[in-house]
Amino acid sequence: MADWDPAQYLKFEDQRARPAVDLLGRVDVSVPGEIVDLGCGAGNITRLVARRFPERGILGVDSSPEMLAKARAVLPGARFIEGDIARFVPPAPPALIFSNAALHWLDDHPALFPALLGRLARGGVLAVQMPRNHGAPSHTAMVEASRLPRFRDKLALVVRESPVSAPAAYYSVLAPHAARVDIWETEYLHVLEGESPVVEWTMGTALRPLLAALDADERAEFLEAYGRRVAEAYPKAVDGKTPFPFRRLFLVATAR
Repeated sequence: MADWDPAQYLKFEDQRARPAVDLLGRVDVSVPGEIVDLGCGAGNITRLVARRFPERGILGVDSSPEMLAKARAVLPGARFIEGDIARFVPPAPPALIFSNAALHWLDDHPALFPALLGRLARGGVLAVQMPRNHGAPSHTAMVEASRLPRFRDKLALVVRESPVSAPAAYYSVLAPHAARVDIWETEYLHVLEGESPVVEWTMGTALRPLLAALDADERAEFLEAYGRRVAEAYPKAVDGKTPFPFRRLFLVATAR
């Protein structure tokens, strides 16, 4: 996968932060221990976590050196380490594992989520937000474009059609291991500005691995094919802005 570009990702910082704020509002941590921000990215959300829990030690974990460099500048009082978030084991059981828009990049959620819950202190909290917009045109258009003959061979193993399951699936894997489980979904209506804002949005996230698998000429052709589909699916409103519905899944589970 190509390196993360913090500038591209943070073009829509306010909209991307809103779900994290909503998730933090549903988190109550009563046991001692530090907080792990798993998949902390550029640290903009870690900063919100630190404000919510100012008395706690904060450890941010991410696999991108570029994102971590930004995070260290944003929040010098926290610790940040480079690591594989799928395999990361905290040095001591934390009071909270918080993960905003990161775990959908990982596979085998039926094994992953109970494992994360098991790494917490007793009474600790797992709080997760993941995009579940993969049935919307912003994402189905990627799949359609990836199947064009020009790109099919290179992208067949890269495109991920449905990395996040329905809420009930996460309840089924967490309930046997948790004292409490709270799961919900929210669909936000982001109102974006710019000529091709939905393309700009996905270039900071879901499009990254697809574009990284293509050469320069192929990338330009792919973006043209994808952008045409997205423009049809998300027309501009009368004020020239683009309404962009986006669904996200939230879960808060307390360890036994």
